[in-house]
Amino acid sequence: MNVFANIWQHPKTSVAGVLIAVVTIAGVLSRQGVTLGSMGTGTVVSFIGALATALLGLLAKDPDGGTTSGISTAKLGAWALIAILLPGAMPTMGCSKSSVAQNIVNWTPSLESAVATVDSAAALLEPADANALAKATSGFDAAADLLVTQAKAYLANPSANTLAQLQVQVVALQQQVNSALLQAARIGNPNSQQHAMTAIQAVATIVTSMLALVQSVSGNAAVAQMASQSTVKLAAVEPYLDHNAAARQVAAHYSEPVAVARLQVAQAEQEVLRAGL
Repeated sequence: MNVFANIWQHPKTSVAGVLIAVVTIAGVLSRQGVTLGSMGTGTVVSFIGALATALLGLLAKDPDGGTTSGISTAKLGAWALIAILLPGAMPTMGCSKSSVAQNIVNWTPSLESAVATVDSAAALLEPADANALAKATSGFDAAADLLVTQAKAYLANPSANTLAQLQVQVVALQQQVNSALLQAARIGNPNSQQHAMTAIQAVATIVTSMLALVQSVSGNAAVAQMASQSTVKLAAVEPYLDHNAAARQVAAHYSEPVAVARLQVAQAEQEVLRAGL
């Protein structure tokens, strides 16, 4: 009886809790491939999650005074933000494969620019360190070009075949970037090491973002196959990553607050780590 009394006395808290639970469960089901059928360009599960998130957002904006029934609108706003981010690394919940494909392609200009920056970073290093950086990143240009080409092919035709090729290419570039980070970490000159790591980090952030997006539309078997092709895991290079720089980069790409981007970066990394990539 106390449970029902609490619900009656604190309705806003209770409704918020139910909505948060719905969004969380919907996110878990989506990641496990449970759809409960299709609805428009998305699935029933994604629709339920998106609807619960929207209602939570409306609840957070309820102009009834700062605090009602034991929960503040500021806290509700924070929960609404978390609810939006829970289902995936980037805003892909409920989106079609075409939408995810477009999101991946949207990263390609930044990827090309970041790779070009790596190529020019050698000019800032001591000769021996420049040679080490050039050797570590020698395959970036070719791998990035292949990934960009495959991303555009997937956007034009988001089929199982083009997705499979995209999975191969994104993991191939991820492996080169992770290996380069480990090699750059061994550069003895602190200034050279910093320049090299910063340049490679920019590429790493984009590759992780694209990898998380590809993972979001890949089945469990495909993700397992991607993981088997990944020998240098994110876990091995994670200590060398600058998460603040990654958040700023993602925030600039999506034109959003850094605080939101920081949560997205953390979620993307968690998804990639959980998949064994």
